[in-house]
This record gives sequence, C-alpha cells and structure tokens, in this order.
Amino acid sequence: MIFLMYVIVLMFIYPLTVNKNFGFFYTVTLIGAVCISSFAQYYFGIVNNILLTADQKEYLSNVICVLTLILNTIACAIIIRLGASIQIVKLSTSLIYIIRPLFLMWYVRKNYRINNMITYNEEPIKQKWNGMAVHFSYYVLEATDNIVLTVFSTLTNVSIYSVYNIVIIGVKNLIASMSKGFTSLMGDMIAKKESEKLQSFFSYVEWFYHTGTTLIFGCTGILLVPFIQVYTDGVHDANYIQPLFSFLITLANAIHTLRSPYNMIIQAAGHYKQTQNNYVIATILNIIISITTVKIWGLIGVSIGTLIAMSYQTVWMSWYNSQNIINWPFKYFSKQCGVDFLTVIVASLATFRIPLLSVTYIAWFIQAVEVFIVWSAIAFIINWIFYKDKLTTALAMIKRRL
Repeated sequence: MIFLMYVIVLMFIYPLTVNKNFGFFYTVTLIGAVCISSFAQYYFGIVNNILLTADQKEYLSNVICVLTLILNTIACAIIIRLGASIQIVKLSTSLIYIIRPLFLMWYVRKNYRINNMITYNEEPIKQKWNGMAVHFSYYVLEATDNIVLTVFSTLTNVSIYSVYNIVIIGVKNLIASMSKGFTSLMGDMIAKKESEKLQSFFSYVEWFYHTGTTLIFGCTGILLVPFIQVYTDGVHDANYIQPLFSFLITLANAIHTLRSPYNMIIQAAGHYKQTQNNYVIATILNIIISITTVKIWGLIGVSIGTLIAMSYQTVWMSWYNSQNIINWPFKYFSKQCGVDFLTVIVASLATFRIPLLSVTYIAWFIQAVEVFIVWSAIAFIINWIFYKDKLTTALAMIKRRL
C-alpha cells in the first residue's frame, strides 16, 4: 500500500519537477505502465516466493521467471517492430510479468495449508522492524546513484549511467542465480547447530563467490566499454564511452557482490538488529560522498561514492561474521581478496590490449571469447596454486554432473 501511494505521488510530482522534456500525460502514463508488475509482485508475490525459498523450492520461481522473460522478449520485439509507443511496450512487459506472482499465489494455495485466521498474543517476528530497516537501506544504497544524478546532475548523465547499469545488473543477477538456495541451507545448519558442517560449506561458498565474481566481473571490466561502443553505435545524444566510470562502477559492484556469502550468513542467522547500522552507514556514506562529488566529477563522483560505501559494507560484514556467527577467521577473507587481486592484475595485463576488430556484435563476441578464455586459464592456474583442494572438489562435482 505504501508503494501504491508512492507511485501516485510520483506520477504527479516527477513530471513537474524534473522531466520537462516530455509532456505531463506522457510521463504519467509511462510511470503507471512501469509500476503495474512491481505492485503485483509486492502485493501478492513476495510472501509466496519467500515461503518457497524457505522450503528450498525456489526452482519453481526461477522456472516461471525464465518463461516470462522469454515471453516478454518475444512480445517486446514484436510490439517495437509494429511501432508502438514506449508506454505500450512497458505496459505489455508489466502485464506479462504479472504471471509470476499469480503463478506463485496459485501454487502456494494448492500445495500448502495456510491458516490466515491465526491471531497472535505477541510479536511473532522479533526483528521485523530491524529487517525492514536493513532492506530499506539496501534499496536506497542501490538507488542512490540514479537519484543523485537525477536531482543534482543532468538527464544525459542519467542516460549514460542507465546504459552501463543495464550490463552491471545483468552480471550481478547472473552470479546471484548460480547460488540460489545457499541461504536456506546455511540457515538449516545454524538451526541444527552443525558448526563444523557450516564452516566447511561456507568455505566453499566464499571461494565460489570470490572466484566467480573475480572471473565474471574481471571480464566485464575489460569488455564493458567495447560493448557500449557497439551497443550505442550511431547514437549521438551523449558521449557513452566513459572508460574511467566503467572501471569504477564495475569495481564497486564486484566488491558489493563479494559481500553476498557474508550477507547470506547474516540473513540465515537472523542478525538483522545487530547489523542494521552497517547498512545505514553504507547508505549515508554513498549519499554524502555522491552528492559532494557529483557536481565536480559527475558520473565519476557517484561511482566513487558507490565504491567507498560498498567496500565498507563488504569488509564490515566479513569481519562481523568472523567475530559473531561462524567464527570464520578474518585472515581467510584477506587471503581470498589477495588471490582475487592477483588474478585481476595478471589477467588484466594479459587481455587489455585484445582489440575490438570492428564495431559489430560479432567482433565483440569474438573479443569476449578471447578475453574469457585467457581470464579462465589465469584464474585456474592461480587458484590451483592457492586453493587446489577447493578447485579439485569443484572439478569433481562438475564431472559428476556431466
């Protein structure tokens, strides 16, 4: 309901204060079209998805996400080819994505017996408000760059940031998709007090995340500017080739992704109250630094704010876990970061001169294959030296799957 009120306010305030390049009705209808699926997801989708995740059936949500994504891609391609307005395109997307929460609601009602008439004598979720504070801070942290650029910079910079952010979000979602279910598994181990089993499992999760993030975001750092060059070829409304901004925003989000295994442990243990200040401080850091520097350096300024805030949050979470939840020595985090740094330096020196032979998707794909092969080989060699046991176990698991 709060989100619905926010959308209504946004419809009437935003067109009058910021976006004066388009008509009032144009902007209002676009905001409405974009927000329909989000409202459906918030209102009757998230609770069901959380239930399935806790029951380790998140694959159902993933399957419906894949199907709706494919359906949306086909529908958008057809509608755009027909020359429809952006409002019609986004409305079609929203209507297709409503399938997700509707399916989850149907599945939960069919397969679970939930008594909605239960009353409570006391608060059943002890850290509810702390959890809300954590999640609110997280989303503010994620949205700060766009908000600061919209209010304190130009819409041209918002456009440039959005193009780069499309790729960054895709990369983050790719890494996140490979670790679905880790939180519920670790939560189960914590509940059963299986400390040794938890530490053993977490050691692989940490290594997996660091190695995967270093490899995927490392390739992204090399390939992002060439991709943007191809993606925006023929578009002259702004200078989309921003190498320094590309480096900083990639590094910031890579470091933020590295926080995932430590955040999983915090969520699995339910330590919301104990860690909420970390989220609040990171958010405040990002806002203050971004607002202070955006007038001077524009896109570079907001990326510096994001980098500092996300680095602080990742290091703090690792330290907190080592001291309060699983007693995982902080030196393991330091060693893992050292291996990550070595991999990035060696692989970057080996690949930054691989050229984009022409401004085409085929040429970029060839460049991407070359970069990925070199990065994979270097990451393999370095991890064989420092983490031979984990790499051997991972290869054995892959072999069994195949």
